[in-house]
Amino acid sequence: MFSIVELNGITIVEVGGELIVGNRHELKEKVSDRLEAGDRRFLIDFTSSSYIDSSGLGVLVSLSKKIRESGGVLRLAGLSEDLRTLFELTKLDTLFQIADTRARALSEF
Repeated sequence: MFSIVELNGITIVEVGGELIVGNRHELKEKVSDRLEAGDRRFLIDFTSSSYIDSSGLGVLVSLSKKIRESGGVLRLAGLSEDLRTLFELTKLDTLFQIADTRARALSEF
C-alpha cells in the first residue's frame, strides 16, 4: 500500500491504491517513524492513487503540522485531476505545496 524510497535526502512515500480510514494509521506510522529517525524532507506521491477519503485528508493535515513543527517540509505530487479538484474544493491546496509530477516536486526542495 505504502512504499518508502529515499532519494538525495528526501523521503518519498508512494501511495498505491486508496488513502482511506482503513489504512491511514499505516501512513501516519511510516512517516512518523521516519520523522523520529531524523528525516525532514518528505514527498508523498499519489501517482498510483485514485481516491482519498476525509480521514485520509485528515491524516495528511496532521502529518503536515507534525513535520512543520519539527522543522521539516512536506510536498505532495502526482494528484489526479479528481484529487486535485478535491484539494481545491477543501482549500487544502493552500496548505500543501503540490507539484504535478514527482520530478518537479523533487526539484523544488
